[in-house]
Amino acid sequence: MAELGSKGVTAGKIASNVQKKLTRAQEKVLQKLGKADETKDEQFEQCVQNFNKQLSEGTRLQKDLRTYLASVKAMHEASKKLTECLQEVYEPDWPGRDDTNKIAENNDLLWTDFHQKLVDQALLTMDTYLGQFPDIKSRIAKRGRKLVDYDSARHHFEALQTAKKKDETKIAKPVSLLEKAAPQWCQGKLQAHLVAQTNLLRNQAEEELVKAQKVFEEMNIDLQEELPSLWNSRVGFYVNTFQSIAGLEENFHKEMSKLNQNLHDVLLGLDKQYSGNAFPIKAQPRKKTKLFARLRKKMSRYRDSTPAKANKSPSPPPDGSPITSPETKTVNHELEPSTLEAPGASIPKSPSQPTEAAHAGAEAAGSEAAAGAEASKTEGDSGSSSLPAVVVETFPATVNGTVEGGASSERADMPPGFLFKVQAMHDYTATDSDELQLKAGDVVLVIPFENPEEQDEGWLMGVKESDWIQHKELDQCRGVFPENFTERVQ
Repeated sequence: MAELGSKGVTAGKIASNVQKKLTRAQEKVLQKLGKADETKDEQFEQCVQNFNKQLSEGTRLQKDLRTYLASVKAMHEASKKLTECLQEVYEPDWPGRDDTNKIAENNDLLWTDFHQKLVDQALLTMDTYLGQFPDIKSRIAKRGRKLVDYDSARHHFEALQTAKKKDETKIAKPVSLLEKAAPQWCQGKLQAHLVAQTNLLRNQAEEELVKAQKVFEEMNIDLQEELPSLWNSRVGFYVNTFQSIAGLEENFHKEMSKLNQNLHDVLLGLDKQYSGNAFPIKAQPRKKTKLFARLRKKMSRYRDSTPAKANKSPSPPPDGSPITSPETKTVNHELEPSTLEAPGASIPKSPSQPTEAAHAGAEAAGSEAAAGAEASKTEGDSGSSSLPAVVVETFPATVNGTVEGGASSERADMPPGFLFKVQAMHDYTATDSDELQLKAGDVVLVIPFENPEEQDEGWLMGVKESDWIQHKELDQCRGVFPENFTERVQ
């Protein structure tokens, strides 16, 4: 007990605190069970919700701001190491060495100043803003405890008021017993004592109620005024904080752009002095070279073998029917025999195809037959074959008179299989016959490889736009080129 007294805490105070906690716990249990009513203030509860939301948002903003400052510091260190590396590789006899040293020094000072101003104008302001929340939070919790004390005192006083008659009945019974055992002169004193004791308890309960109500209302009034004001202040704080950050960033980037421009000028002067030692941009090595030469060999072999096969006359069919071409075309997604076997015959029309399409098909068949007759005559004169030559023309598939699979109008002037456009960023000198010669600014139309296995990694197939517009010859103008020398524009 002596130790408790030395610390300013007495046993009576400890007992009083324990009694308050027990009374509050009992009151909360009764309120949850519905045996005691609870004082509620919806307006204050809304203020508390706003307070908790504001505290959560402020805490998150503080955390993100600290992360941002850590990133700025990391960028400062990375920039510092990069400029130190430049200073090390920049030889003393190169022009502009003193300028590079000064730029590196100013770069370091600029990063340091930017970080320090962020701390002063943003982080410290943020800490001050959040510093007021713990005290208000503890006062809200204390106000909740005082509200429970007020409800408990109110219920106790109401219970005493309600049980007034019951207490008088309880007092009367001992008096009737005392009348038998006590003298006449002391019975009045006993009754007066009991009445006085009951009144004393009622007065004490009333005093406790008034005291609890006063304490609660004082705290409640202060918080009712302070919480809305704090909630409204968040707008101005957010505006000031982010304006400061934006302004600091703007000034920092302006100054940094000036330093970068100065460094660019220094390096440009160095490049002019040593222009003959420019760093060449190289393409990736190719594994499959002379692509077109190999294709030409394959085509020549195919052409050499084709006449031998063509000289063989086909044997007539056993049923005596005329010889027909094996070529077929697609009309409305249905395969039909070639019209060359019966010149002038009409093309059968699909149930979904108009009559006009059939007439157009017949006219096309007639023109094909005429062309075939002319070709046959030519071959007959030369004596190469007694059979009429077949001229095959490819027709696109049609559905109800509309062409399917046709190229779009916007790509009609592009080479077959056009993929996209690229623009040369650097000059490239061709090192093989199948490569394109590029100048910076040339536009190339990219097309796919005929055989995807022939494509090397980092190389594309294409034709220069100027050559395609002028010649329209894909085989003569196309070639491969390194992808890293170009940039996609479409």
